[in-house]
Amino acid sequence: MVNTGELIDRFRGLFPGTEPVWTVRAPGRVNLIGEHTDYNDGFVLPMAMSQALHVAAGPAADDLIAVHSTAYGQTVSFPAADPGPPGEPFWSNYPRGVAEMLRREGVRPRPGRLLIHSEVPLGGGVSSSAALEVGCALAMLALAGQSLDPVRLAMLARRAEHEYAGSPCGIMDQFICVLGRAGHALLLDCRTQTFEHVPLPLADRELLVVNTQVRHELGSSEYPVRQRQCRAGLEHIRRIHPEVRSLRDVTPAMLKAVQRDMDELTFDRCWHVVTEIERTRRAAEALREGDLPEFGRLMYGSHFSLSGKYGVSCPELDAVVEIARGVPGVDGARMTGGGFGGCAIVLAHREAEPALRAALARDYDRRFAHPALVYATRAADGASVARL
Repeated sequence: MVNTGELIDRFRGLFPGTEPVWTVRAPGRVNLIGEHTDYNDGFVLPMAMSQALHVAAGPAADDLIAVHSTAYGQTVSFPAADPGPPGEPFWSNYPRGVAEMLRREGVRPRPGRLLIHSEVPLGGGVSSSAALEVGCALAMLALAGQSLDPVRLAMLARRAEHEYAGSPCGIMDQFICVLGRAGHALLLDCRTQTFEHVPLPLADRELLVVNTQVRHELGSSEYPVRQRQCRAGLEHIRRIHPEVRSLRDVTPAMLKAVQRDMDELTFDRCWHVVTEIERTRRAAEALREGDLPEFGRLMYGSHFSLSGKYGVSCPELDAVVEIARGVPGVDGARMTGGGFGGCAIVLAHREAEPALRAALARDYDRRFAHPALVYATRAADGASVARL
């Protein structure tokens, strides 16, 4: 956990003569189920993590916003009144982007100093980018003496990621970062942007994040390719069902009826999305009923579809899931996030954790270049601001 006193001392060392006034906490997220459904108008079921990104912020006398990241060991500066276009280093596009989006929203960013320190693994599929966007936006709003409605803030952060980081993400990451609730998952309808906080009755279970340490970069990966493949499949379906707006409206029977008109790859991509949307609905119902074994079975189904049909897993993620399946007391496991690396999430009885760790050390760490890092997480509240 981040020590606030140490964060303040570090701020003073980096920015002599400037005092921190605000601290911000912006959580990472674990998507429990509902992967690659958000940009298809489907449902997602994430939770805000107990691990978070922290920002210490204070006003400055010049005309600059200076941002230091402990993860990169770098400081970047840009004019508060005109953040400018995307540039280098790449990570700086997130604070620069939210400053520009705030300006477009009618908020006048004020000069200041921001120190960013994060417990959220970078490139781990647990939304370090959304935490960075929301954390910086809240710090800049606090320095400007203003606030935004949470949904408006989430949409602003998403635009920053689209325009400044080049990642055409859906709305899930930013929404859960601002709307998370302790002890709950968030069932989000990505078409209507309506949501429901669903109790997460873990009882004698826990959620374990397994970080493969395989980095993924969605902005330059296969993410846009999958979006194009989904659109291509949708066009086939619309020839028979012109009323269909997105894959959200497609049933398995409708998709099978046009299967012979599609190439196999396009069909597989669409099949994952259509069935994943249904799995997510069923998973939310399983949580409402407290049926964690059923929830775990749906997690496995999601992973196998993501790996076999959607093609966004990797050998490391597949190995984690297979190893977890062989450990007594594990209910379910799946990759989480956009894929091509990052983290898996495991739902297990608390007493099964030592056996899972031992199995990963024995069967995973010997096979791959980097050992699997395992840590427990819990459903936490969304982003918050505190005055020092």
